[in-house]
Amino acid sequence: MQGARSVQLDVAGRTLQAPTDQTLLHTLLGAGISWPASCRNGTCRRCIGRLTRGQVVYDIAWPGLLPEEKAGGCVLPCVARPLSDLGLEAPGC
Repeated sequence: MQGARSVQLDVAGRTLQAPTDQTLLHTLLGAGISWPASCRNGTCRRCIGRLTRGQVVYDIAWPGLLPEEKAGGCVLPCVARPLSDLGLEAPGC
């Protein structure tokens, strides 16, 4: 992982710097953005959002998303780290 590297995360009308070694949820909450979360391990789906651009990598082999949800841009910020600049829509997918 490249902890010193960060990417641009556009969410809720704000632009944040998202470290590539932190989950998106950690970045969101650290910036004071209210984002629903519960399990923080990719199973409850409470934090689900939708990527409008960019790519993520997951900290677990199979996050709680269906293949068609992944293909449609759904993301679980609690276990996703940014690989590129991202656009993220409000919770829900």
